Amino acid sequence: MADDRPAQREADRRIPAGGDWLSRAELDALTPAELVARAWKLKPLLAAHAAEAESLRRPVDSVWQALRDSGIFYHFVPKAYGGLEFDLDTFIDVILPLGEGCASTCWVASFCVEHNWMLAQFSKAAQDEIFGGGWPYVIAPGVTMPPGRAEPAPGGYRLTGRWRWGTGVMHADWILATGMIPGEAPPRMLFFAFPAADAQVIDTWQMDGMAGTGSNDIATHELFVPEHRVIDMGLMREGCAPGAALHENPLFRMPMLPFLGITAAIPAVGLARSAVATFRERLDVRILHGTTTKQGEKPAAQMRLARADMEARAAEALLRDAARQVMALAGQGRPSTAEQRIHLRVQIAWVMEACRRAIREVCEGSGSSAHALDNPLQRALRDVNVMASHVVYDMDLALELQGRALVGLPPNTALT
Repeated sequence: MADDRPAQREADRRIPAGGDWLSRAELDALTPAELVARAWKLKPLLAAHAAEAESLRRPVDSVWQALRDSGIFYHFVPKAYGGLEFDLDTFIDVILPLGEGCASTCWVASFCVEHNWMLAQFSKAAQDEIFGGGWPYVIAPGVTMPPGRAEPAPGGYRLTGRWRWGTGVMHADWILATGMIPGEAPPRMLFFAFPAADAQVIDTWQMDGMAGTGSNDIATHELFVPEHRVIDMGLMREGCAPGAALHENPLFRMPMLPFLGITAAIPAVGLARSAVATFRERLDVRILHGTTTKQGEKPAAQMRLARADMEARAAEALLRDAARQVMALAGQGRPSTAEQRIHLRVQIAWVMEACRRAIREVCEGSGSSAHALDNPLQRALRDVNVMASHVVYDMDLALELQGRALVGLPPNTALT
């Protein structure tokens, strides 16, 4: 039967050839402190190519290769498969300087590091196949909306769908995508893992912010996915997926959505810190129109700088506190509750709002020059607005869920 679906422009992605993995000796020498130091050394490289990434609408190849060479993608790979299995605090320390350099590239890197943790939630057979079968780590988007159609087939499922927001797909070797079985009651959201070469990537990423992420659409048509590469998303949500029993480290029992929120918030905090630093530097050189006075000499500018600095520092403090709470849930010996996850969700959404306020504060105090295309502040403002549109930062929904929990009502969405 002929395929009469309309042809669409495919994205110019670059599936990794592999073979550039770190040696065992290099990984053994890679301490948390060394990984953080490497991230700081990468910050100027990301900053120098931020405009190019925006123009290309994807991370710059040479920058992405530098990220691969640094070792960051081994961060959450289990030690059983040769990974680093570093902690959540180190993850924040590693990703923050990347966010100060380029929010788009950092966003992609942060998610791709985290998605190795997601893969470590799958069955042992899936992890043996992937981590033990030639990929010591994966570069993979995790796409959820809209979920695909999963038709049961002998030994697995036939997956058909078109997913949006494919962050990481431009340099991906694997893909994680959701699907639902038609007519199943109660409905379940399933995650499917399959090679990136088995999917079509459609060139759709035309955005006014975070343009450099290359988060294009992903499509499959009746793709067979074996059962061992399928997992119930609900198990990950509660922190009790198969990988939680397979690996001893409480890290692998974190509830998924709060961890996802932290992953996506780190680039925003890095971006806010960078915007505050840029504004502080410009106060020493900007002469206010019609005067001979440097802007930094004006109390109003000083107060604006202080407010923005406090917003950025408060955002980081709330983020780190959320990470400590997530690890406490992972170590409590029982599944997390919806109320616990809701509390974390609204706190992490508040982190993103504080970053927006910090960046808006400095942009409003920087005059028209802040909107010149060679000024990083204009990109920061556009980027943070797009980051904040991610569903996990929907403040109205987060506050509604928190309010319902506070008065004893159950959540009215599955996104907890």
